[in-house]
Amino acid sequence: MKVKLSNKIRETITSAQAKAIGSLGAGGVNVVPVSMAHVHEDSIWLFDFFFAKTAANFKKNPAVAFTCWSGMVGVQIKADVEYITKGADFDKAVLWVRNQNPSRVVKGLLILRPTAIFDISQGGHFSPEDLKLS
Repeated sequence: MKVKLSNKIRETITSAQAKAIGSLGAGGVNVVPVSMAHVHEDSIWLFDFFFAKTAANFKKNPAVAFTCWSGMVGVQIKADVEYITKGADFDKAVLWVRNQNPSRVVKGLLILRPTAIFDISQGGHFSPEDLKLS
């Protein structure tokens, strides 16, 4: 299913000061920081630079929680993830990362397809329309 993220959510993801992704695997819950995120069409791209245990979790359980925030404003995005290491999208991801930070080596591309968005801001910051997947 293709979804459209609101402009406010897109901006929150791309400008977030902090980002983390949570996964579930044989060893239980795993949460790690994310250094780069890119909103690409109907998905969110994250990049595997150091995800050993996390990548193994994605392959067994594609349900993840991606959280991004600045100060006390942010969102949690529940998503299904596809992990790829070759193909056209992977090649595009490598080029995008190279333009952002040439020293980074992309081991894999995580394509997150959002299934739900939640406001985690103190007092609420986003409208129901902002959080709607359309």
